[in-house]
Amino acid sequence: MWREKNLHSHGNAHWRGFAIACCTMAGRDNRIEDLRRRKAQAETGGGQARVSAQHAKGKMTARERIERLLDDGSFMEVDALVEHRCRDFDMDRNVIPGDGVVCGHGTIDGRTVYCFAQDFTVYGGSLGEMHGLKICKILDMALKTGAPVIGLNDSGGARIQEGVASLGSYAEIFFRNVRASGVIPQISMIMGPCAGGAVYSPAITDFVVMVDQTAHMFITGPEVIKTVTNEEVTFEDLGGASTHATRSGVTHFTASDDAEAIGIVRELVGLLPSNNLEKAPVRPTLDPHDRLCDELDTLVPENPSHPYDIITVIEEVLDDGAFLEVQADFAKNIVVGFGRLGGHTVGVVANQPKVLAGCLDIDASVKAARFVRFCDAFNVPLLTFVDVPGFLPGASQEWGGIIRHGAKLLYAYAEATVPKLTVITRKAYGGAYDVMSSKHIRGDYNVAWPTAQLAVMGADGAVQIIHRRRIQTAGNPEQERERLVDDYEETFANPYRAAALGYLDDVIQPHESRAVLCRALGALLDKEEIRPARKHGNIPL
Repeated sequence: MWREKNLHSHGNAHWRGFAIACCTMAGRDNRIEDLRRRKAQAETGGGQARVSAQHAKGKMTARERIERLLDDGSFMEVDALVEHRCRDFDMDRNVIPGDGVVCGHGTIDGRTVYCFAQDFTVYGGSLGEMHGLKICKILDMALKTGAPVIGLNDSGGARIQEGVASLGSYAEIFFRNVRASGVIPQISMIMGPCAGGAVYSPAITDFVVMVDQTAHMFITGPEVIKTVTNEEVTFEDLGGASTHATRSGVTHFTASDDAEAIGIVRELVGLLPSNNLEKAPVRPTLDPHDRLCDELDTLVPENPSHPYDIITVIEEVLDDGAFLEVQADFAKNIVVGFGRLGGHTVGVVANQPKVLAGCLDIDASVKAARFVRFCDAFNVPLLTFVDVPGFLPGASQEWGGIIRHGAKLLYAYAEATVPKLTVITRKAYGGAYDVMSSKHIRGDYNVAWPTAQLAVMGADGAVQIIHRRRIQTAGNPEQERERLVDDYEETFANPYRAAALGYLDDVIQPHESRAVLCRALGALLDKEEIRPARKHGNIPL
């Protein structure tokens, strides 16, 4: 009897255990299914209809952009399940996991980067409190790990329903952009609208890439402008990629579509170090370091007033002729960009004789100054090609502050402690000679071609000032003027007076340029320069 009762009791326990196990498994399966549902909802974004609308505009979705930007299978998402906590204006009835921005990290050519991509299919990509805090987390992680951060912007702006909480998140992002400045490279891709306060984060970052026709940046839109000032302007004319590439200089690169923009960013990241404590990756080249650049021997015209294309010089000297020009359509009288010399990344700054005779004006000075400061912050050596007749004269330049803006370029070069190589190809006149990485502001290796002219000004102007009375009293004033011009050119229109004073380290044949510069850079790679301790300087902004 006891045995039967015991067996009965044991059987009941067995069945209870089995039932509990089944319930546990069912509960576990339900939880897993719930997780999958939530993740799927986050990945779906605003739904197929809105995804199709995005594609109809020629735009990728946020996730498609990230997938294309990063190495295959390298993306790890962060905060996919974050939701907004707004309960006003019926927002509690419309909650989508992820809150309109996809965040995480992955690799580009095997190197870690952090990124965020605003999802226009979710609340129009608008930035609310949690959306902004997700971006803040990515910026914090990038700063802690010393990795570049890439922002893919496609947003309707601040989420109005969340009011000041949205504005607070914007400010939190701005603060982190400033903290990260000069520590990690920050790249902004504008792939849709970017308006109001949203534009200030890209403006603080190091490089801005805009997609033509689909990207727009402005503080106030056309409707507000019409209301306030009665001006009528289209979205494209006001803040399109072409406008910011040619007139404002806000954007550094313009792409025809999302795919091209992503390609530019991948190339740019490959040229840069991950942070300010590293050097850029070295890429071995089959291009011989001692390769002769025979084309350069005949490039500079005999007539000093005739132009030539400085980009020819740049591409002849750099590894494989590869040059990534920055702000190519803005302030074309100066050229800036990245390339490699002997496998090492260099930042190139060069006067362009084809535009305004290579004169420095306000826009050119600001463009070059910012580029020089970026290179210095991230240990990128500077290679400068000089052909500058001076600063651009004119009342508009003076009233616009050419003194202050020109001083920015002077300040940037003088402040820079990276290796600085300078080649004077032709004219180096006046204060512009000093500004363009001269020996006097601590250029490390300064050379000139035989065609170089280093002087206060050109021969004609100098003779008119120095010998005005002599010319006026001469029997044949024009003949005397020509003779004096010839004398001045023989004395000053060459590099040898400067070389005799030690202001040039050498005078070289143009075809030797690549070989000489490769050797000079190799000797300077471990350069260290100590500057006085200070909180920061006071650049003339």
